[in-house]
This record gives sequence, structure tokens and C-alpha cells, in this order.
Amino acid sequence: IIWILADFWLPFEELGPECATGIHLERGSALILRVLRPYFTPATEEAYLLATLIRELDPHDAANFRRFLDDNRGKLAAFRPILESPFSSLLDLLRPSVLRAVAKVRPLDSVHCDLCRYFRDPRVQLAFSFQSKYLGMSPFQCPSLFTILSFLEYEHGVWHPIGGCGAVTAAMARACERMGVKIRLNEPVEALAFEGRTVRRVRTAQSEYAADSVVINADFANTMTKLVPDAIRRRWTDRALQTKRFSCSTFMMYLGVEGAFPQLEHHTIWLARDYQENLKDIEERHCLSANPSFYVQNASRTDPSLAPSGHSALYCLFPVSNDAGTIDWERETPRVRQIALKQLEKIGLTDLERRIRFEKVISPVQWQSEYQLHRGATFNLAHNLGQMLHRRPNNQFEDLRNVYLVGGGTHPGSGLPVIFESARISSRLLLEYHDVPFYWPGQTGEAAKYATRGKPAEIQPADEVKVALR
Repeated sequence: IIWILADFWLPFEELGPECATGIHLERGSALILRVLRPYFTPATEEAYLLATLIRELDPHDAANFRRFLDDNRGKLAAFRPILESPFSSLLDLLRPSVLRAVAKVRPLDSVHCDLCRYFRDPRVQLAFSFQSKYLGMSPFQCPSLFTILSFLEYEHGVWHPIGGCGAVTAAMARACERMGVKIRLNEPVEALAFEGRTVRRVRTAQSEYAADSVVINADFANTMTKLVPDAIRRRWTDRALQTKRFSCSTFMMYLGVEGAFPQLEHHTIWLARDYQENLKDIEERHCLSANPSFYVQNASRTDPSLAPSGHSALYCLFPVSNDAGTIDWERETPRVRQIALKQLEKIGLTDLERRIRFEKVISPVQWQSEYQLHRGATFNLAHNLGQMLHRRPNNQFEDLRNVYLVGGGTHPGSGLPVIFESARISSRLLLEYHDVPFYWPGQTGEAAKYATRGKPAEIQPADEVKVALR
């Protein structure tokens, strides 16, 4: 999902149009949400069509749909300066933008609780709340702010970068290299050399690099426990990390399959009838579900470049508990794979196993061992109220003197659009620390003052940004 299309393109527009060469966004086909079988609700970006579909389920809810959109449009506008600004202390909560946003955000309510103000049919509530899984959380625990996720889908649409999300980061890499940045891949960091709480050198198997400042985009908790001595961490010690809540994990099946699936949309989400019990298995009981919910991406339908001719690339995601030590994944992985294949039959993917030509399975323990994610928590620290804003690891990391964080483990949090936002915030703080002039357009409200050093802020209206879409 691309958050607000014009904002996505702003960094590339500022660097020059040639930096965006190779990025083509295709508006995705309707997201199909199967809710409480045998009923299903197709979600569409066309609001009037969605209202019609909701009316078939409950006329009361259809009447409130526009109010939901209007209220969340205001909520996003109120919260956007907060998403675009750093938070380093309790005093930052006294900013006018934060105080103005409190009434709209309702910080003590959950996503589910907030949606009950608009919709009474449980199927409709699920259609507007499953997006909390994008943060690895249950809608019954996720803060009500995040109703903006479903709003963004219906307001701005769902987009697919041709070539996959890797095409976006590859374009960013090209932009960096044009400006002289040297990118060294396949060179894992093995150690950091400290002088007090300052990182002086970064050591890999191939070399050692002196550092004025260090930006960490690796998983936060894993990096702290593996590379930063516990004794020099004041706030985020090993003991403190053990008390934090982490998101769920995922059981992944990346499949290369012979044949096409014309009946399968680009995005399909299947929610179990016992959805709440499924969520409790994941977040409270830390056990496996016999009837798990799942998401399937059939991106080849939109983007044929992702698979050879006559084949399809399927991305199958099953939310599961993070590695809390309660599941023996070495023993259970074959069984979970069979459960997954059986579940996929519910959306018409029968006889799938026979057609698989490539398969990669990733369980929580592999997320941890192969991809260095603490406890295999694919969405990092949970997004509960006690772990947001200044209570999340700061962008300018508070435990070390010259270290900056980007990614889901810092403010604003997980999800690709806000991870990009964390990079913007940390970049600005880094440049400010080194007294380097910079200018970043597109910031709103109070956040604009954090976007400029040495040049007046000129906020460019989103509708003036030129984008070329395929």
C-alpha cells in the first residue's frame, strides 16, 4: 500500500525525475475480503460501490460510511504532523499539534471500539479493522488512531510497484549512488567499536569503517542485544527489552506455481469464522490455530514480470505467534504447511501442491535466525499506547551519542509508508546535528519547521505534484 501517492513521489521529485526512472505504479484490483463464511465482502476503492455493498449487509452501516470517511480524513490531517515529527521526551506531547489531535484520535479506545461508533454489523467492522494486522496487532488492542489505515485504502487506493517493492528501494539506491553514496551489500556488520557511548568504528568481515554517525536500519532489539553492550545502554537494556510487547510473526509461503489464477484477485484476505479466538491464539495463548486467517497476494495478475510466462508468483501469509518459546517450529513446520495448503483451498486454490515449482517457507524461528528479527516479530515492537511516540526508541537514539534509528522499531512505527517517514525524520535530525543545510518539501503543520535548515519551507500542494503512472 502506498500511503498518499503525492507524498511517495516527493523525495524523487526533489532529486530530479531521472531518479524515479523505473518506478511504475499500477493501481491494484479490488481487495477481496472474505468475512465469516459463507458471506464475503469485496472491498473497492470506489466509495459509492463500497457503500452499496455495505447497504446489502446493513443499511444502518451504509448510512454511516460517509461519516467514517469524513471523520478519518480529519483524523489523518490532525495526526499527520505528529507522524512527520520526532518525539524525544514527554514535553513533546505538549505541542499544539498533539493537543489538537487528542480529541480526534481518542487514544484510550481500540480500533474495534472506535468502529463500533459507526458500524454494528460484525462483517462490516472486520472489513474496516483487519488492517490493524498490517501492524501485527489485533483490532481489539490496536489504538483507535489506526482506523486511518482502512480509510487510506478507500480514500487513496491500493497500488503495486511494477517489479515489486524492491523496485522502489532500487530506485532509492540509484538516487543515492548518483550523489556519491557507496552501497556495500553482503557485508554484515559484526561489531561496533565504542568510545564511551559513541560509536567510533563499524566492523565487518571484509573491512572496518570509521564513523562520525551511524544509522541503524536493522531490527532494533536484535541489534541492541547482539551489537551494543548492555552496560552502556541506559533505557533500552536487555532487561527492559524483555518487558516490552512485540508484534506477531508470520508463517510465509513464497510459491512459484505452474499456471495462472484468473479467478484470484491481486489481494485476498480470508478471515476465520472464529477470528477473535484466532487472534487470542496468536497474541495471548501463543499457540497454533487449527483454522488460521490468511492473506494471499497474486501479484502476477497485475504484474506479469514477477513470474515466467505461464506461471504465477503467490505470496501466502499466515499470522502466527512470535517466537515465545511455546511452539517447536522445527517439528511443527511440516504440519503448519499442510494446514496452510488446506486453508488455501477455501479461496479456490485446489490442487496447488502438485503445481508448485518453487517454494520458500519462513517460520518465526527463521525470521529470527536468517533475517535477524528479534523473536521473529515481523512488525517489530507492538504499537500499543505505551510503546508509541516518545516511548518508542527515539529516532536520534537516546542511549548512544551518534546513532540514529530508522525502521519499524522507532517512531512513527511499522508499515512501509511510516518506515519511509522514520527515514525522513532521522535524516533531518542527522543533517541538523552536523549543521548541513537541507530542504525537504511536503511537510505539514508544525512538522514543516523540522523539514528545513538554511532554506524557507515551501509546502507544495499535493495536487501539484506530477507523477507518471503506468
